[in-house]
Amino acid sequence: MGLFDKLRGDTDKPRVAFLGIDGVPDSLIQDNPDVFPNLHALSEDGASGEIESIVPPESSACWPALTTGVNPGETGVYGFQDRENGSYETYVPMGRDVQATRVWDRVTDAGRDATVVNVPVTFPPQGNLQRMVSGFLSPGIEKASSDQEVAEYLESIDYRIDANAKLGHQDDKSAFIENAHETLDARYEAFSHYIAADDWDLFFGVFMTTDRVNHFLYGDYAQDGEYKEEFLDFYEKVDEYIGRLRDQLPDDVTLIVASDHGFQTEAYEVYLNTWLHAEGWLDFRTSDPENLDDISSETKAYSFIPGRFYLNLDGREPRGSVPQADYDDVRNDLAAKLESLTGPDGDPVIERVVTKADAFAGPHDDIAPDLVAIPREGFDLKAGFSDDHDVFEHGPRNGMHSFDDATLFVDDPAASIADTNLYDITPTILDLMEMDYDQREFDGTSLV
Repeated sequence: MGLFDKLRGDTDKPRVAFLGIDGVPDSLIQDNPDVFPNLHALSEDGASGEIESIVPPESSACWPALTTGVNPGETGVYGFQDRENGSYETYVPMGRDVQATRVWDRVTDAGRDATVVNVPVTFPPQGNLQRMVSGFLSPGIEKASSDQEVAEYLESIDYRIDANAKLGHQDDKSAFIENAHETLDARYEAFSHYIAADDWDLFFGVFMTTDRVNHFLYGDYAQDGEYKEEFLDFYEKVDEYIGRLRDQLPDDVTLIVASDHGFQTEAYEVYLNTWLHAEGWLDFRTSDPENLDDISSETKAYSFIPGRFYLNLDGREPRGSVPQADYDDVRNDLAAKLESLTGPDGDPVIERVVTKADAFAGPHDDIAPDLVAIPREGFDLKAGFSDDHDVFEHGPRNGMHSFDDATLFVDDPAASIADTNLYDITPTILDLMEMDYDQREFDGTSLV
């Protein structure tokens, strides 16, 4: 038994520890075996491979999908910003906005115990779990902690909810890198502490600092930039911590390590609402627009990040201008214009355009985007409703999310990782824990 010598809910069934490495591409790991010896050892003992993310490949949509096994039409979360049904009001989805059943709730409902730490889109923390620490967008440690004991422990180790991304905007990245290491160190200490408790059936924790580092340093890695060495040093530590945590796990625990999307270099920020305005698709009823409610009744379409497009549809949007009868024609016209969009150097911006019907299905597809554009490498799709952007700009980031090149490791040689995506992870966890479930509830299938 571990440090706290407590009994678990069900000691007769196998357990799972899941470690998320937000935004880590499989190619980074495969191309740098000296940087990732522990993950390569995990691959040799079990199974690993490149997997696909979801549409759209944004963390706020990806983690609800990964932790439920269903698409955004079921989870009700499509991105960092979603719109209210039948209005131009928008909101930032939080944990209570996730409408599908999380994997840890299935574990708890079965009378077993779950510890959940730092998963995005989980604020406020749930009170029905053994313990929970909310992740990204939590306002502070005390409010992110499921109880006072958890909060006091986290305060004692200088735990951070997130790295300070604002430091990444500085030309000198030294302070950002130092902050990223401090955030990673405290996250590892918390994970190690709760894994050592050995009182859980499911441990589910996410390292999100990897995504932050990738946004500001991935281009340095890919293009032999100024901070390439610091980038690889950071990932040596990530791999070391994963190896240490794996060594802590008892024999009845299967380790899963996965990312929610891949990463690639960024050359341009592409402000799609600026483009829509220039092309005559988007208009405003004010000279100084700030948000979605400022669009005019002449608008035919608007965009949210990353690459989500909504028609201003009559009967759905309050000032809708596109008749229902014209929906298919207008949508197809917009898709064609997106596919023909080129960047400043004449390169195509969009890899492909996905329709709502092809990406989403479920009781919450009424707030789904009508189209999602998946960009080519180098073009980070932005939105914004202010009038102070060019279509193509250079921002402080040199790395951006990708739909492909996410990664998955399962410490079980029986696992088969081929044609796999995020939806397969939750049923795989349930199978590894020998829990009953109805396969029809999921968009994915178990890998074991």
